[in-house]
Amino acid sequence: MEQVSANRSPGDGAIDGTMPDADFSGGVKSSASGKAPAQGGISLADFRWPDLLFIAGLLAVAVPTMIFVARSTWTGEQGAHGPIVLMTGLWLLWREWPAVRHLSQAPAFWKVIALIIPALIAYALARITQIIELEGYIMYGVLVIACYAVVGAKPLIKLAFPIIYLAFIFPPPDTVIYTFTLPIKVAISETAIWLLQLFGYPIGGTGVTIQIGQYQLLVAAACAGLNSIVSLSALTIFYIYIRHMGDRRYQLTLLLFVLPVAIAANFVRVLILILLTYHAGEAAAQSFLHDMAGLTMFAMALLMIFLVDMALARFFGSKEAEGDAPLSDRPASDPAMEGAKNG
Repeated sequence: MEQVSANRSPGDGAIDGTMPDADFSGGVKSSASGKAPAQGGISLADFRWPDLLFIAGLLAVAVPTMIFVARSTWTGEQGAHGPIVLMTGLWLLWREWPAVRHLSQAPAFWKVIALIIPALIAYALARITQIIELEGYIMYGVLVIACYAVVGAKPLIKLAFPIIYLAFIFPPPDTVIYTFTLPIKVAISETAIWLLQLFGYPIGGTGVTIQIGQYQLLVAAACAGLNSIVSLSALTIFYIYIRHMGDRRYQLTLLLFVLPVAIAANFVRVLILILLTYHAGEAAAQSFLHDMAGLTMFAMALLMIFLVDMALARFFGSKEAEGDAPLSDRPASDPAMEGAKNG
């Protein structure tokens, strides 16, 4: 058998013992001959020292803030959706990146510097003040700018949905929560009082304070407001994007139902808590049954979204079927059919 030499000329595309340069666009740069290297995956040896320093810098910015966010908000109801959004958002990026990687083109250096320096200064100030909302969003902005420095604007525009969706892992500012939830809490409280009075319950109240029997309840943000609305909105948006990716009109229509469904589910939760307090006592209502009411509310909201989706699918499906139906299948009163008959 003839022995084949391991040393070949550069022109025949063989590997001569040196690794090709790493490429941030997700692949490996071609060799000097212009041919693509063998597809064997990317190992640590493919990355140069600047690449490793860049990744280490991203981790140094992201990890402390993410630990802060996880400890502060993910353990409570306000941010319980954070881990789900993080995992599904990263999966979306991994899923859609191959389709846009060919658009990668690094921007001018001065553009990156003009964006990254103010962002890093703002991040340092946010770390000092320990304001979790500011720190989370500014840190995320730094990561997006870093990605822009590597791949340019076109891939980021194509990946706009996963990038915006991942921002749900951070809690909204408290001022937004208070401003947005106050009218919702008042409306839910007044509606619950009115409904239970119809059934003869000794209930009354003003604003978000409810008096039923000898018990007094305060409808907090956790019981009716933006906490569950943010969670439901994030998961519903993900569901809509995956299930109806190509139909923007359908997506927008289904999005209009997110807020009403969240408010309706919160209203059911408040009713459950009021009835638990009146019939089982305040201690029972504030025990694990309080969390069970929250889980019931969340499951009910998701079920309502699915039902709305099914109803809209029937509606849009019937409209499309009616528009695409041939003349022979249309009713006799259809003007188009009458014209065909007369012709």
